[in-house]
Amino acid sequence: MKCKNPPKLWINSSTATIYRHATDKPMTESTGEIGNGFSVDVAKNWEQAFFNFELADTRQIALRMAIVLGKKGGVMKPFTNLVRFGLGGKQGNGDQLFSWIHIADLFRIILFIQSRKDLEGVFNCSSPNPVTNQMLMKSLRQTVGAKVGLPCPIWLLKFGAVLIGTETELILKSRWVIPEKLLDAGYYFKYQTIDIALADILCKD
Repeated sequence: MKCKNPPKLWINSSTATIYRHATDKPMTESTGEIGNGFSVDVAKNWEQAFFNFELADTRQIALRMAIVLGKKGGVMKPFTNLVRFGLGGKQGNGDQLFSWIHIADLFRIILFIQSRKDLEGVFNCSSPNPVTNQMLMKSLRQTVGAKVGLPCPIWLLKFGAVLIGTETELILKSRWVIPEKLLDAGYYFKYQTIDIALADILCKD
């Protein structure tokens, strides 16, 4: 706030998990409903702290990122390991929505926002085509050539989460997030479907 030469643009990372568990309708920037719980509270407080800064000469952007898919690290390793060991079936009932974004599109979105000086505020960073968990696992199996995919019931997910010290929310929460503002601004997603994204990510270099 006391910077003599403030930056023209400040982009802050946020998370699409700020929205509630949604199976009835998609969550957009204009109609999305904020959820409850620990991870949601962290996201709300993070955004509130960011937008509490009043910077007249700086555009402020908060990117509510869906799960980012890329070649290295992140969720791809545990997901592909499950599939390769024959455990790549649906998780829970498989109906929960999985919102995602290819890491290349995330990079291109940042460049897009940088070039569009009329854009500010909160933006959902997710593919316009989320899939159910069941569809995700099927696409993963097809991409890696796995013929068998045993399902994982909720009780087993809860047991496994306790063992590794995590929460089943990461898998069972339905994240139905649509990037309304980016689409309205004219951004074109290079990786629009999960099949195209996984084929790129899991291809051999």
